[in-house]
Amino acid sequence: MTDTSAPFDGLNLELQLSLRRASERLVGDFAGVFGKETIERFLTSSYDEFAGHATIPNFLPLLAERFARQRLKALARVEGKVSDDKPVVLFLCIHNAGRSQMALGFFTHHAGDNAVAWSGGSTPGVEVNPAAIAAMAERGIDISAEYPKPWTDEIVRAADVVITMGCGDACPIFPGKRYEEWELDDPAGLDVADVRPIRDEIERRVLDLLDELDVPVSAATTV
Repeated sequence: MTDTSAPFDGLNLELQLSLRRASERLVGDFAGVFGKETIERFLTSSYDEFAGHATIPNFLPLLAERFARQRLKALARVEGKVSDDKPVVLFLCIHNAGRSQMALGFFTHHAGDNAVAWSGGSTPGVEVNPAAIAAMAERGIDISAEYPKPWTDEIVRAADVVITMGCGDACPIFPGKRYEEWELDDPAGLDVADVRPIRDEIERRVLDLLDELDVPVSAATTV
């Protein structure tokens, strides 16, 4: 029988049901790694991250589940419950809507399953920049399903390399991490033609980073 108690009380019934189903999926996915209480705590806090500025409330449980899953994977790495030796790279910018999303798209495209990448923002926006989505689509990479999200402590702690792009003092600093600042123009407010040079420079830097990390490139390079 499904538990109908907290932590989702106070929400409308549809959202409660969606979140309980999300919790059940996460409990199944992380069986033997994290208990239900930990998973529900992460799911609830992930929901709260997006609840204040969501434009389509019905999408909130999906966003919360995706973000909670990412955070739980990061925590599993921090606690030594994952030992695949894959390098982890975190791309950070201000709104997690343009530069860091394009970097994530290129990294995932070229690295495939040989490495792990996440992205985040110091002040997450509402949606991914449409011009960035269009520019990446020209390269055959679909980032339209991505969404702006914050960074969290466990995600930063799980990363081997943290790439920052203009977030300055707002970017998190943890001892022992490799940090690298990529100075790139902000694509916010630009059209696709003006985003293309930024996109191409990001891909060049991503490929250089993969080479430095000795990560095999699984997709054809089209720079």
